[in-house]
Amino acid sequence: MINKVISASTGMLALSVLSGFSTNKQERPNIIFIMSDDAANNAVSCYGSRFTDVFQTKNIDRIANEGVRFNNCYALNSISVPSRATILTGQFSHKNGVYTLDDVLDTKAETMPVLFQRAGYNTALVGKWHLVTEPQGFDYYFAMKGQGRYFDPFFNVKGQLDGSSFEKSKGTEFKGRHITSLIGDKSLEWLESRDKSKPFLLLCHFKAPHRPFEPDPKFKDLFKDINLPEPVSLLESYEGKGEYNNRIHMTMEKMDKVDLKTDIPTNLSRDEHRRWAYQIYMKDYLRCMAGVDENVGRLLDYLDKNGLTENTIVVYTSDQGFFLGEHGWFDKRMMYEESINMPFVIRYPKAIRPKQINKDIITNADFAPTFLEMAGIKVPSVMQGKSFFSNAKGKTPTNWRKSFYYRYWMNNEIYHKTVAHFGIRTNDFKLIFYYGHPLGKTGSSHYVTPYTPEWELFDLRTDPFEMKNEYANPAYKATIAKLKKELLNQKQACGDTEDEKMPEMQEIMKKYYW
Repeated sequence: MINKVISASTGMLALSVLSGFSTNKQERPNIIFIMSDDAANNAVSCYGSRFTDVFQTKNIDRIANEGVRFNNCYALNSISVPSRATILTGQFSHKNGVYTLDDVLDTKAETMPVLFQRAGYNTALVGKWHLVTEPQGFDYYFAMKGQGRYFDPFFNVKGQLDGSSFEKSKGTEFKGRHITSLIGDKSLEWLESRDKSKPFLLLCHFKAPHRPFEPDPKFKDLFKDINLPEPVSLLESYEGKGEYNNRIHMTMEKMDKVDLKTDIPTNLSRDEHRRWAYQIYMKDYLRCMAGVDENVGRLLDYLDKNGLTENTIVVYTSDQGFFLGEHGWFDKRMMYEESINMPFVIRYPKAIRPKQINKDIITNADFAPTFLEMAGIKVPSVMQGKSFFSNAKGKTPTNWRKSFYYRYWMNNEIYHKTVAHFGIRTNDFKLIFYYGHPLGKTGSSHYVTPYTPEWELFDLRTDPFEMKNEYANPAYKATIAKLKKELLNQKQACGDTEDEKMPEMQEIMKKYYW
């Protein structure tokens, strides 16, 4: 009998070592991972938003105040589906196979929720999924198909598909409901009904504030008699910048009636139109953010009331940034700061000191390794991101990255008319190569118009708003040469060898890179 007990104990110890987590399940932290869609730093007041005087995200700010705010968190491919795939897999787009909005995440991928579930966590997804195939690694999901809709939304529930695939299943309609509060309600319901003998991982992913910016009616009068402050680059003329500026279809004057919910005037100048559209869309955008912040507060209150605050990691972030009128643009995609820089705040009373501000460069590929390390789960070698748990505790590793590689793969002739590009961002500079070639991943359509590759260089020390392209400035010749070498080094180091398979792209690189 004693031998059996010893044998069982030895087996449990071995399992613990192999799995990478403590056998005492109650010591393992819970995690609530809250994510918005298209939430910009400028919409979160703890980031020094220009709207702070008229709008505060007090609940998101609370997470930052009771933990750490990361100022330099970046998306490696600033578009929803690829970013979400990177967050789950800890990999660049060229590694996980999700380059564009049309690509599908492999259901056999070793994603972060799969690893948590395997380690004994109770796992749930509530809200936006947007990865086409059925969510894997969740004991429960309440997830919308695709973008979903703000009012009377449809949701798929695990175990209740109608025999169709996840994206083709009809789902259940929730009449009379606004999607933000519904996601909040279902998150709280799951927290209350979960298996309380296990630690939990909850992914609470809001649709808001994604276009077409339809806020909960309770916020309809917010900013009613207020003129919101404008960004300094709202009326930018793009002098000295690339040809793509003349093609891009993301300027205020390109917003349609769906976005602005009113007839579009035809008698305004370009600048007048931008200012007019900006006020309308920004007010609805921030009203959507108000709904998100309200429901973040509901989750924090639940933890407080149920004695879960101390042992629960709470994260708020976005799937990428978003242009809030900067450069006269809306949407994301481009390698400009407002598009790639994401809010990221994290609280964990047991290990993270409050009121920290961290300036280390982190990326969305780092999320999964960080959460796994914090839970004591072994990080798979296939994950390319690195855990920043030590950084969050105020101890930046000596070899922490000083730059990162970015690549946007989509060429689109119909809608946003953005061109494929890649680049490198360091603490001081940003170098971008727009190649815009049909050989790139195309998403919904080829970029069929001829496009001459071009470069941009921004000196972020003197030009934080990225208004002046210094690429043709002789004073930066040595800096450009150094950055180009580092860009190729990082491209190769992360395994992006896609261009080597394309003879035409190799010609472009030879002709325009050096």
